[in-house]
Formats: sequence, structure tokens, C-alpha cells
Amino acid sequence: MTVKVSRERVILVSDSARQMDERYYHLLHQLQAIDFVLIELNLFLDTHPNDVEALQQFNHHVQERWRIAHELERQYGPLMNYGHSFSGFPWQWVDAPWPWQV
Repeated sequence: MTVKVSRERVILVSDSARQMDERYYHLLHQLQAIDFVLIELNLFLDTHPNDVEALQQFNHHVQERWRIAHELERQYGPLMNYGHSFSGFPWQWVDAPWPWQV
């Protein structure tokens, strides 16, 4: 385990972690932003279930999230374990970095 320290944060990195290209980080950032939007829309819809515009936005972002996650997994491997993501051959889940390591 390697420890990287910067002014803003301390990062633990597995010694087997490989450096990912800029596209990986771009897709991951997009996915995190959409996840935030989906959580906010979900909370809003819990109290405003008849808001058609909010529901349309939610469904649009669900589709966009699926597209980005699919692209990221196709190029870089699974994001989630336990059957939530497919794996290529050989088993890809052991390949670093895992989404929480970047």
C-alpha cells in the first residue's frame, strides 16, 4: 500500500493499481455528477410524485447514467460486484484500480 499526500487529501493506493487515462477519469466524473442529480431528483420526487417534468428529468438521467456506466465498464472493467456488472474474461474484478481507489 502506498500513501500519497497532497495539501487537500491523503490517498491510499494499492501497489498493484495502474494509472488510468484521462478518459477514465472523465467518465467517472460524469457518472458521479449524474448520480448526484439522480439522488436529488429522487428526493424531490418523494415529496412531489406528480411533477411530470421532474419525472422526465429523472428518467432522462437514468438513461444517461446507464449509457456512461456501460461505456466505462466496456472500456475499463466492472464498476460494481455481486452481479451488478458483467465481467469479461478473465475475471476483471481483481484488476486495479477499483472505482473507490481513484
